Amino acid sequence: MQKLTNKEEEVMIIIWRLKNVFVKDILAEFENDKPHYNTLSTIVRNLEEKGYVSHEAFGNTHRYHPLISKEEYRKKFVNSTIASFYDNSYKSLVSFFAKEEKISVDELKEIIKLIENKK
Repeated sequence: MQKLTNKEEEVMIIIWRLKNVFVKDILAEFENDKPHYNTLSTIVRNLEEKGYVSHEAFGNTHRYHPLISKEEYRKKFVNSTIASFYDNSYKSLVSFFAKEEKISVDELKEIIKLIENKK
């Protein structure tokens, strides 16, 4: 599975949410910085070439649907990010977020409870 660009991820998030979409449906989801229709169409075709989406043809238009789930993608690339930037240490990852004040004490307590309930 190939890592997606930021713009490809943005488009995939829309496709995952809507499930079956035409390019015009994706375009309608952009609030700011709407890409040109042809640019968006190229991004979707690239996603298809990478194996993330497939299409069903309706005459000259195509309806796209995801082939890879959001969970599959997240699992693959969160794990590789943790390996690359946090030496395979989830503790280092959580510590980073705590130092950057991106996670609160209450959220950390919730995480601890989740871990304890798993045991």
